[in-house]
Amino acid sequence: MTPSYANPFEALFGLQRALDAHLTSDWMRDATTGSGSYPPINVFQQGDDFVAVIELPGVGKDDLQIQAKDNTIRISGKKIIRYDKEVSVHRRERVAGAFDRTLSIPVQVDPDRIKAEYRDGVLALFIPRAERDKPRTIQIS
Repeated sequence: MTPSYANPFEALFGLQRALDAHLTSDWMRDATTGSGSYPPINVFQQGDDFVAVIELPGVGKDDLQIQAKDNTIRISGKKIIRYDKEVSVHRRERVAGAFDRTLSIPVQVDPDRIKAEYRDGVLALFIPRAERDKPRTIQIS
C-alpha cells in the first residue's frame, strides 16, 4: 500500500527543510556545509592556490564576515530585502535573512594571506596554500 499525502509538495518541502536543518553550518566540520543553498559558492584550484567565488547579490559589504582557521573558511552575513509599507507582496522567491557557509579546503592554507574582493554582488576569495604544506623537491647528493 502506498502512503498518501494530502499535499505531496508539502511533504517534499518538509524533507528539504529537514535536510537543510541537518546541514546547518558547524564551522569546524570537515565538509562544505550551510543552511540552505545560499549563497552559492564555486571553489577551484589555480596552481597551488584556491579561489572561491560567492554570489551575494543584494548583500552589503558591511554585512559580511569572513573567518579563516586551519583549512576552514567561514562566510556569514545577512541579506535584507525591504519593501515599502504600502506594497502587497504577491510572490517572493529571493532569499533573505542570515546565512552561514563553511568551506573546507583540502590543503592547509595561509589565513594571513587570504585576499577578499567584493564587487557587483560577487565575493572572490583568493586562498593561498600554506608554504609548509607545499611539496618539497629533495635533491639527491
